[in-house]
Amino acid sequence: MLSEADHDWMERALALAANGLWTTTPNPRVGCVVVAPDGAAPQIGAGSTPNAPQGDSGGRLLGEGWHLRAGEPHAEVIALRQAGAAARGATVYVTLEPCAHEGRTPPCAPALIAAGVKRVVVAMEDPNPLVAGRGLAQLRAAGIEVRCGVLEREARELNLGFCARMTRGRPWVRLKLAASLDGATALPDGRSQWITSAAARADGHAWRARACAILTGIGTVRADDPRLTIRDWTLPATVPGSLRQPLRIVIDSRLEIDPQAKLVRAGGLLLVHALEPQWLQDGALAEKARLLQDHGVELCAISRAPNGKVDLRALLDALAQRGLNEVHVEAGAALNASLVSAGVVDELLVYLAPSLLGEARAMFKMAAPPSLDDRLALQFHAVDRVGEDLRILARFRQQSVG
Repeated sequence: MLSEADHDWMERALALAANGLWTTTPNPRVGCVVVAPDGAAPQIGAGSTPNAPQGDSGGRLLGEGWHLRAGEPHAEVIALRQAGAAARGATVYVTLEPCAHEGRTPPCAPALIAAGVKRVVVAMEDPNPLVAGRGLAQLRAAGIEVRCGVLEREARELNLGFCARMTRGRPWVRLKLAASLDGATALPDGRSQWITSAAARADGHAWRARACAILTGIGTVRADDPRLTIRDWTLPATVPGSLRQPLRIVIDSRLEIDPQAKLVRAGGLLLVHALEPQWLQDGALAEKARLLQDHGVELCAISRAPNGKVDLRALLDALAQRGLNEVHVEAGAALNASLVSAGVVDELLVYLAPSLLGEARAMFKMAAPPSLDDRLALQFHAVDRVGEDLRILARFRQQSVG
């Protein structure tokens, strides 16, 4: 039977897991708490939160941990190390089913069994086919009481990209927009710096930081010569290590990018095109390809869509195979519309400034629907004030977190 304390301790585990928002890719974000069934909960560990469950019914905190980076110890291992021998007979709260397969690190389900824990409370089953219930089955077979589904929605939200990649074979795609209140993203001549406030721009960099990759199109590169790096944001003090810059991706169907573009000169760019291999074997295109590769650009050929451009669904499938969970898009109206029309966008991250620009550039370059019944429907997921602006997170109705 689940108690209020079970929910409280799982909230603590989820708060710990959230420390991995910016670091764990391609792994999921996971937190774990080990609790003895007696006494009050002391505050221990760098990730401790000030609102841990208190009192005899809450239990006594023995250890806690969260997964930081791929290849490093999982949350359960860190929490068990803190708890030591006291873990025997304890209850473990973990935000994702303990793994049962050998990856870069040993599996966690056997570690919990070896520690002699009595009870394991899990937020959600692991959608990874290599696990998918096997960890829970191992625990139950060892005589451990298992409860699954505590704060499951919150756990899925924390790992919506990982869930999407595991269940449908595509990353979670978030399309970011900054616009005036009447939906304009720039003046007719393209000037857009700055429509939104400094606070909104810094918040946008925080969303960049949690993504595995930042994607744009050749039109934006030509018009703005962006860097697509994280600049106006730093990791929280609870997260050790340096800031990870997401992979930068440019869709450039015909290899039109200027080799002097900032994205090229910075190195580490994935350039996606739709050219046949023979087109890059000789001539000007072949020379340009070699020059780009000399700058550290990786060229990625994706099948062509009927319009001669990159097949966007095939691209997202390929990005999932690279282990990308969340893709953050900052592009122009044409690519925005193409991504939405292809059905690969999961949510819009929109910053609206309290201003009007009139007949200026729109968010999407797409035809109007034949009727209101045919419009693309979204649901507001969150609406918040950021500085002087509004931040709206809206999801397409057909999308879910896996």
